[in-house]
Amino acid sequence: MKDKIQETPLTETALLILLAMYKPNHGYGVMQFVEEKTKGRVVFGPGTLYGAINNLEKKKWITLHAVIEGERKKEYVITDLGKEQVKSELLRMQEVYIIGMEITRLGE
Repeated sequence: MKDKIQETPLTETALLILLAMYKPNHGYGVMQFVEEKTKGRVVFGPGTLYGAINNLEKKKWITLHAVIEGERKKEYVITDLGKEQVKSELLRMQEVYIIGMEITRLGE
């Protein structure tokens, strides 16, 4: 599966949506999750959110979980490939964080 992992960093939007979909979630639920977890720093508009969801589905990082009848809501859930992307990105971010902490502490 390593050869299918994206080599470039994920956008914050993609990473937050993937994290929101570790449990089945629909668009409005993702919006609420992200706004709550970022304490209002990140608020998705519908165009940004649904464009990103479509992109993540095309990449097979999320998949349709259920369609809620009568509400026109689609729930999506992260795939194993999506989880590998998240893991890879978090390791990359951790490396950058460690480098940053080492450098900034040198000046103390």
